[in-house]
Amino acid sequence: MYYREDTIEVNVGNLIIGGSNQVLLQSMTNTKTSDAKATIEQVGLLAAAGAALVRVAVPDSQALQALPEIVSKSTVPIVADIHFDYKLALGAIEAGVAKLRINPGNIGSQERVKQIIALAKKKGTAIRVGVNMGSIGEAENKVKYALQVLDEYISFFKENKFHALVISLKASDVTTNLELNKKYAKNYKYPLHLGVTEAGFGTDAIVRSSVGIGSLLLKGLGNTVRVSVAGNPLQELPIAKAILQSVGLLENAVEIIACPTCGRTSLDTEKVAREVKEKTKDLGRKLKIAVMGCEVNGPGEAADADYGICGSKKQGIIFAKGKIVKKVPMENVVDELLKMVNGEE
Repeated sequence: MYYREDTIEVNVGNLIIGGSNQVLLQSMTNTKTSDAKATIEQVGLLAAAGAALVRVAVPDSQALQALPEIVSKSTVPIVADIHFDYKLALGAIEAGVAKLRINPGNIGSQERVKQIIALAKKKGTAIRVGVNMGSIGEAENKVKYALQVLDEYISFFKENKFHALVISLKASDVTTNLELNKKYAKNYKYPLHLGVTEAGFGTDAIVRSSVGIGSLLLKGLGNTVRVSVAGNPLQELPIAKAILQSVGLLENAVEIIACPTCGRTSLDTEKVAREVKEKTKDLGRKLKIAVMGCEVNGPGEAADADYGICGSKKQGIIFAKGKIVKKVPMENVVDELLKMVNGEE
């Protein structure tokens, strides 16, 4: 079982965030929520790509009117993202969302937040609160100030006997992101939503998210993850999965490792690795498969792999746990590997 810092458990629809439960992936639609058809379609695509829950923006009454249909047709719990208007938050709860994302600092008076809390308790709706460093104004010590603001939020919810909280502390700077979440975890037991905000696009987004989220997961922190990528949100899930897999937190998944190419390489490592990954993506069990370029880097360096293949001058080599199992013609090496993986021989 993977290690997680102890937190309380929070029910979000049919899911449980926190405790010793699996780290859950999530994403957010970029469709106009008022367009129920487009939003439902994108929610479905995100769910199929691995999102356990999906957030939608609810900026106005038109979006709110579409929520009941979106909630009823979604296969995963829906989270409503609300800012400024407490009536939208109340309406989203009535529409059946599993969780609200609100910023108590911009939602209005404490009385309005109390109304949200009362209805959320009645309906069993979880609430995510937190602080985004991008929204922090001028402060001598932004980290200290952010944690003070969060402490005030949490204290208010405690005073009103609401405990179904998920907390998020995000920054675009990965060092600040790490410091915020580590300091939070020393004092509180509410589950953490991890992410690096405004991570950018392309390689920048991948690297910032991997370092920022992965460093926290390796410390046992984090119960749900959203990778931030500018553009199509479907880009987020493969990155998030790869992060979880790299830190040993993705269950029932095949991990493909491959050596970098060099002058000794006897097979097209990248092409073969892509082929093996595609043909094992639906295997449904935890497995490590190595694709190595030559005998030098083959069975020895990938001895911890369950199965592996490597090239030699005249043929392909299949190995398991560092031991050579058979040698086959190079053109058959992938097919023969898959037979072994699938227990066909």
